[in-house]
Amino acid sequence: MENRFARVHIGGIVQGVGFRPFVYQLAVQHALKGWVRNTSSGVDIEIEGPAARLDAFLEDLKTPPPLARIDSFEASYGALKGFSGFEILTSVQEPGSFQPISPDVALCADCRKELFDPADRRFRYPFINCTHCGPRLTIIKDIPYDRPETTMAGFKLCPACEAEYKDPLDRRFHAQPVACADCGPQIWLDQLAGTRIFGEAALRAVRAALIEGKITAVKGLGGFHLACDAENVKAVETLRQRKLRVEKPFALMMADLEVVRRHCFLPDGAEELLSSREAPIVLLEKRPESSIAEAVAPGQIKLGVMLPYTPLHFLLLEKAEGFPTVLVMTSANLSEEPIVYRNEDVIPRLKQLADVFLLHNREIHTRCDDSVSTLFEGLPYITRRSRGYAPDPVKLAAKVPPMLAAGAELKNTFCLTRDHYAFVSHHIGDMENYETLTAYEEAVSLYQRLFRIKPEIIVSDLHPDYMATRYALQRAEQEGLPLIQVQHHFAHIVSCMAEHQLPVDESVIGVSFDGTGYGLDGAVWGGEFLLADQAGFQRAFSLRYVPLAGGDAAVRNPWRMALAWLQAAGVSWAEDLPPVRAASKETLTLLEQQLALKLNAPKTSSMGRLFDAAASLIGVRQQINYEAQAAMELEALVDPAEFGRYSFEFDGQQINAGPMFVNIVSDLRHGTAPAQMAARFHNTVAAMVLEGCSRLREKTSLNRVVLSGGVWQNLTLLENAMRLLEGAQFEILIQRKVPANDGGLSLGQAAAAAQQAAGRQSQWVEE
Repeated sequence: MENRFARVHIGGIVQGVGFRPFVYQLAVQHALKGWVRNTSSGVDIEIEGPAARLDAFLEDLKTPPPLARIDSFEASYGALKGFSGFEILTSVQEPGSFQPISPDVALCADCRKELFDPADRRFRYPFINCTHCGPRLTIIKDIPYDRPETTMAGFKLCPACEAEYKDPLDRRFHAQPVACADCGPQIWLDQLAGTRIFGEAALRAVRAALIEGKITAVKGLGGFHLACDAENVKAVETLRQRKLRVEKPFALMMADLEVVRRHCFLPDGAEELLSSREAPIVLLEKRPESSIAEAVAPGQIKLGVMLPYTPLHFLLLEKAEGFPTVLVMTSANLSEEPIVYRNEDVIPRLKQLADVFLLHNREIHTRCDDSVSTLFEGLPYITRRSRGYAPDPVKLAAKVPPMLAAGAELKNTFCLTRDHYAFVSHHIGDMENYETLTAYEEAVSLYQRLFRIKPEIIVSDLHPDYMATRYALQRAEQEGLPLIQVQHHFAHIVSCMAEHQLPVDESVIGVSFDGTGYGLDGAVWGGEFLLADQAGFQRAFSLRYVPLAGGDAAVRNPWRMALAWLQAAGVSWAEDLPPVRAASKETLTLLEQQLALKLNAPKTSSMGRLFDAAASLIGVRQQINYEAQAAMELEALVDPAEFGRYSFEFDGQQINAGPMFVNIVSDLRHGTAPAQMAARFHNTVAAMVLEGCSRLREKTSLNRVVLSGGVWQNLTLLENAMRLLEGAQFEILIQRKVPANDGGLSLGQAAAAAQQAAGRQSQWVEE
């Protein structure tokens, strides 16, 4: 049989995921000779042997290990080299080259089995991992992804671990965090009194503290959590008081799926998502008989649930008589600040919050919050993209220049681009203080280093007061780079188009619904129907402007929005209406004057504020303690058996929701149940979406609809609107890879800016 030689280069997520041992084992299986090595741009292979076996090898290569992803596969042929065997060579640095990096991955089944196997040498070792699981992004400092470039560099491998690390046939071959109790990181418990307990004794002490109702700070993969017994009402309320978190829901960690089933309903896809390697927090409907404290998620019908995803979590939640099977597991931070992740910061910053502190000495290089997802039509619908997902890139339809898109103010992520890749960062958070800005700048620096990206273009939102916009302006000026600004709601639509790899010149009907975004006219937009391609847009319809009376005060007090909409609808502020009762007579008088004189009352077309107004008028909530609280509680109230709806009017380019408020007032005065009114409101907004899209299809012949923006996290609205649109034969795109909220905005900024930078003209020009 004729011998042949092949040179192969593979790009994608192919390092730190067992790819080289996979190649080695395939080569041995097919009796081929040559070598494989990591480079800064991927994996290189030189291999030779009988032609049929070589062809079979190349075909088998295209089915990689579970955590790997092949984005490019190049093979060429040449003269035989006369290799004597097959080996794995030392990694090679290539200046300027880059490759994607695997996100942090939940503990695999094999390691979990070993963790609880008394015969295994890593029995109950809190940092057990292998090539198929464990930390990645949170410990890496540079590429190639080799141990010296991680926070494990200071832990010298013992002979047993080194043998595994160097054996291509071992599951731990070049698993960079590999360690054991003899050579790796250790845990300990610190108490405010200054005492310190190590190892298994520390674990026992933490479990005892949790049984006693104490609050524990626990160091995880990407930072510290605050933990307490979720069924202990006093412990949960104490945590709320200490954290100054009035009503915003806490995340939960449950011991296993059996416990989840006991407390929550599991829709299609939930078990798979909870147990996935990403292991996000999943929003699940709470069972009425659940014993979890109401204070975990006040006013909500859903709980945010995750399963243990590190060996330390599994040990912490090991089932035992009298020990909690459900723990609150919320990010450990002071109000509005990033998650604490350094040992030296934990006691100084959290001593008022926690009673005991479970630490370890594996350094976290990059803090990373838990991801959050819900399920829609049986598939993940991500609302916060972080641990488990980032920095996995979004593949773009066309090659783009190196850019930095700075993202939004709330739920911030940034996006760095190179070639066909868009690297959307992990969740940074709300850009409201210096600490978050510092975390943002550190993360931008890391991503630029990891992916060898030197931005040639800086991209930002239009809003001049966003901290991310100011960062972009300053950086563009300092580095002499062009700055491209992208309108907020247009960026939402392009984000969805980009993740679906639509051709850059394809046009869509975009329905961009959210709370706040700076409009081209300086008003606050948020209820927008756009005609768009990735180069530009035209604002086709929008909600009628109403005053945002008091600016931010109207966001915190939905009754202000309700009164503004009632005034716009010509409905008097009668004392029987909930928003009127929420304010004193003096405040109402001042508000009337404010609206009449247009003092601190910017115009808004926000759909988020329309939800707030409806929630207030129906009597659901008059003040909020966290973003979208009123809308969430309004959705939780919906009666699914109610199919009625209210009135609205299309008046030129404006959609007048005033008639809806007239209808709601009538329902209130006829004693209609709040659950029915909540349902009718949602049905009305869905009908509004259908009519707007139908009018635009008739005008343009466009049939593809893109739904994006934070309001589309409302699954009741999403389901209702999609049912109507599908019934009318529209093709609908929603976001799956990045959030529909502002966490996905940076992707849209980057994709839109790439088209503007290329000089492409849109057929949709805003008039």
